[in-house]
Amino acid sequence: MSELEVVTVGSDVFLCRGRDVNWVILREGTDLTLVDAGYPAYAPIVEKSVRRIGGRPEDVRGIVVTHGHVDHIGGLAHFHGRYGTPVFAHPLEVPHVRRERLEQATPVQVARNAHRSGVLTWSLRITRAGALRDVACADVQPLTPGSPLDLPGRPVPVATAGHTSGHTAYLVPSAGAVATGDGLCTGHATSPTVGPQLLPRMFQHGDDAAGLTPLEDLDADVVLPGHGPVHRGPIGEAVRAARESAAARKW
Repeated sequence: MSELEVVTVGSDVFLCRGRDVNWVILREGTDLTLVDAGYPAYAPIVEKSVRRIGGRPEDVRGIVVTHGHVDHIGGLAHFHGRYGTPVFAHPLEVPHVRRERLEQATPVQVARNAHRSGVLTWSLRITRAGALRDVACADVQPLTPGSPLDLPGRPVPVATAGHTSGHTAYLVPSAGAVATGDGLCTGHATSPTVGPQLLPRMFQHGDDAAGLTPLEDLDADVVLPGHGPVHRGPIGEAVRAARESAAARKW
């Protein structure tokens, strides 16, 4: 795929797909919310996605974080430093985003899996995208799960601990959509399949399958994953498909 694909999900909801990770833009009038911010080297691409929907980086009123992995928080320092954009995450994820602790696949873990299909080329590509950089964001603020945020699109944080301790999905009730981060994906450069799935085990830092449970009964029929294409259909069915896929996976 190209360096950037912007998929219009609803009139004001957009899934933005970079080469190796996604982010979401929510729009309310001229104001915007970002869900995640890509790898460090993606900052110009994230800005490009904002402009592609007719906005400006200055219009981003806040960035909400699904979890503190480098491919989801790499652009935080750029937006906060250049535009003063506030950053929010689940209280349990705040120390992860600040890098007071790390719940992320290590270079050694990746190297041990380099023989698997797609892993080596993916690892070289993400290294160029800044996967080994220090992406700590000290200015992240804790949010309250379960209540709509006072941000454009009024996303509702849904705690989905599993992939990381404070992993969070964001329900957008007006669009019947949910940004699932890495808790529920539909593809990855290291996966041979496309469709609802969990990421390979080397990316998991808890019980990813347990993290699916809070998603099952959400009123949503559009999945906006952290990796892979948009998935349309009841999210409960997507959860079941992901669990079946995980049970069949060998690594």
